[in-house]
Amino acid sequence: MVKELIKAHLKDKSNQHEFRFSLFCESCGKEWKSEAINFSKAGLHPPTESKRIIYETLYQREHVQAMTHAVNEAAHHFNQCPVCKKLICNDCFLICEDLDMCRDCAERLQEEGEP
Repeated sequence: MVKELIKAHLKDKSNQHEFRFSLFCESCGKEWKSEAINFSKAGLHPPTESKRIIYETLYQREHVQAMTHAVNEAAHHFNQCPVCKKLICNDCFLICEDLDMCRDCAERLQEEGEP
C-alpha cells in the first residue's frame, strides 16, 4: 500500500542518459532522490530507423525497471502516517507508544515518540 502511494508521488527526473526519481516529504518538504541508473544505450546514436525503434523500446523497458527499483528504494525512507495518510520521511515519522505517526499528528494528538 505504501509502495502504491510512493509510486503515485514519485517525480520523474530521468533524461536520455540516466533514470532518476525523487520524492518529497509531505511534512518537512525534504527531497529524496533515487540512485541514478544509466540507460544501457546512453550516448549511442542509432544508425538506422530500426535501431532507433529498438533503443526507444529498450529505454521504456529500462525506465519501468528503474522506477520499480526507485519505489523499492524509497520504501526504506518513507512511511504513510496512519492518521493523516500523508507520505512522511523517516525523520518526520515517529515511533510512538501506541501508534506510530508523523510529527504533525503526534503534536496535535499530544503523543511523544522518536524518529
